[in-house]
Amino acid sequence: MSNNIQGKVVVITGASSGLGEATARLLSAEGASVALGARRVDRLRALAKELIGKGGQALTVATDVTDCDAVKTLVDTAVQTFGRIDVMINNAGLMPQALLERLKIDEWNRMIDVNLKGVLYGIAAALPHMKQQKSGHFINVASVAGHRVGPGFAVYAATKHAVRALSEGLRQEVKPYNIRTTVISPGAVATELPNSVTDPDAGARIRKFYAEVAIPADSFARAVGFAISQPEEVDVNEILFRPTRQEL
Repeated sequence: MSNNIQGKVVVITGASSGLGEATARLLSAEGASVALGARRVDRLRALAKELIGKGGQALTVATDVTDCDAVKTLVDTAVQTFGRIDVMINNAGLMPQALLERLKIDEWNRMIDVNLKGVLYGIAAALPHMKQQKSGHFINVASVAGHRVGPGFAVYAATKHAVRALSEGLRQEVKPYNIRTTVISPGAVATELPNSVTDPDAGARIRKFYAEVAIPADSFARAVGFAISQPEEVDVNEILFRPTRQEL
């Protein structure tokens, strides 16, 4: 990795497990200061203690990304503690799968609130600071489902397509402020995401698929590191990756 990561202040939502946890470890090892947000505070604190024990700088803030004020508090705390924000990683997400005919409306609403509004709230929290700095980097997490749609994936895919559209609009709007934007669309990565599937049929299918093909979460962390580590004049706008064995 380039030392362009060294000394940067990175805010990560959904940092208590999976993609966010792996990314926090990698970036901290590369010299970034990390602000960790998630609902499971005990796991955040354990991760921060681990990173600090290895010589890193980390702070934790209890954060529900469906609460705009909570996301703002996370970002503002990072700025107050470390003096700035260089990277905002909007990572928190969930993936309950079911055919539309199952009418899991509460799950539809939850996906929209977390996967889409959570990204919007992250942008709202970080953008004013980045505009003032005339620098910064948004990394928004989409999915292969933001490129492909399949049965049972309609609402999840809709939220991830929306993240890609939102990110492209953001990219165009922030050019005057020297802000970079990256969308990362992972395929099957070994995280707790399949645990959010409550439909028995879909759950069994997803868990079997992940058991067969999923790759470690540090694959995502390395993609994040690649995007951040580029020279400031290089804006890596989109990364789509899958396990080598994943067909769709």
